[in-house]
Amino acid sequence: MTFSIAQAEQELQARRAALNPRWYPHYHLAAQAGWMNDPNGLVWFDGWYHAFYQHHPYSTQWGPMHWGHARSRDLVHWEHLPVALAPEGPEDKDGCFSGSAVVDGDTLALLYTGHKFHGDSSSDDNLYQVQCLATSRDGIHFERQGQVIDTPAGLHHFRDPKVWREGDYWYVVIGARVGDTGQVRLYRSRDLREWQDEGLLAEAKEGAGYMWECPDFFRLNGKWILMFSPQGMAAKGYHNRNLFQSGYLIGDWQPGQPFVPEGEFVEMDHGHDFYAPQSFLTPDGRRIVMGWMDMWESPMPEQQDGWAGMLTLPREIRLGDDNRLRITPAKEMAALRGSYYPLLAQQLKNQSSPIVEDAQVIELDLVWDIHSATAECYGIALGAGLRVFVDAQAQRLVLERRYPEFALEGSRSVALPEGNRLSLRIFIDRSSVEVFVNEGEACLSSRIYPQEAQRQLCVFASHGSATLSSGGYWPLDQ
Repeated sequence: MTFSIAQAEQELQARRAALNPRWYPHYHLAAQAGWMNDPNGLVWFDGWYHAFYQHHPYSTQWGPMHWGHARSRDLVHWEHLPVALAPEGPEDKDGCFSGSAVVDGDTLALLYTGHKFHGDSSSDDNLYQVQCLATSRDGIHFERQGQVIDTPAGLHHFRDPKVWREGDYWYVVIGARVGDTGQVRLYRSRDLREWQDEGLLAEAKEGAGYMWECPDFFRLNGKWILMFSPQGMAAKGYHNRNLFQSGYLIGDWQPGQPFVPEGEFVEMDHGHDFYAPQSFLTPDGRRIVMGWMDMWESPMPEQQDGWAGMLTLPREIRLGDDNRLRITPAKEMAALRGSYYPLLAQQLKNQSSPIVEDAQVIELDLVWDIHSATAECYGIALGAGLRVFVDAQAQRLVLERRYPEFALEGSRSVALPEGNRLSLRIFIDRSSVEVFVNEGEACLSSRIYPQEAQRQLCVFASHGSATLSSGGYWPLDQ
């Protein structure tokens, strides 16, 4: 099959008309129809935030990748634009894989991976991944400039370029696989077209992943953050519970020198569904991250409704004094808030107390008193399928989802923070929940699939008592 942007747009128009909206997000970015995965090309250009994403317009399954495209003035209200890239050329005939965007003067430049097979596509021996360039003056229509970085000799997995400017040069980090070892490779250019190989930036130690996807490299508070998504890390206790992970290393780097990490790999999000995060800078200098709020090989019940996949909220990241990232919702999210409904401070004892009868799109702000609690479990529940609660015996905050009809069951958790106060900001959209703990110490993101009559939101305490010190909620309007 040959592909074109015009064909993709026709397909989207037909599929969008048949989409079932029951779980379609109200305030998160999702494709108009069809499949979505990694966010790509997050950037501010000519008065707009742009978000591109991996997209298959022809079905709700992963397929030959296109680049979907949306833009926003405020990071909250998104306008869908025409598909930006389709696999139309010899350099990307089997897919336009992930990449990034930068502003070069008055031009928006996309650097992305051209995915192609030379021969039988069932063997990686025939796989070649090259880096390609496309440019635009209006931020909507892109001219393909072709291949700019070839596959290094002996490599087959070589993808997901992330570009940034440093002094007089453009730099790009690219994920790679050598045998069963993940790598990040570095290149340098003056013009985004001719690139010089700067060698290896970082490489996995034993057990740290056979492929490092979607690398990102940026400075925060004088330190360099290498953010990436390793494939092939084994689960260990409460850590690395998803099929693939996303996280970061912190260290030091100077152009021409190796990256010197300090400490170990740290996961960025502890929910069921978070992958391939990418960062960008706002005009006022904040570092914002968005990720794919799904996980490979996990059931996606919305596929029966004509769409699949969505992106997380935009999140601001800061570096704490302990060299750990603090992750909080971007301040722009407050623009969605309707009237505030305060919750009275209350002690719950072996009981469940309703808050909202039909919680579809809502932001919660809750503060629990850890010190005074005697309950074994306390927190919130959405219908019978979702609970976010403190497990006092394990001393952990748990996100538990149970949708057995879709083969989605299980829990993810983080250690309770030190101190007596547990502050939670919880965002619920029609098929997602995002939990932010103690002003950014941890976050958990998962997809949820409540049936129509299963959206009553309650606070509860079981096997003892717990005190909700303060709280309230906002309905969120688009």
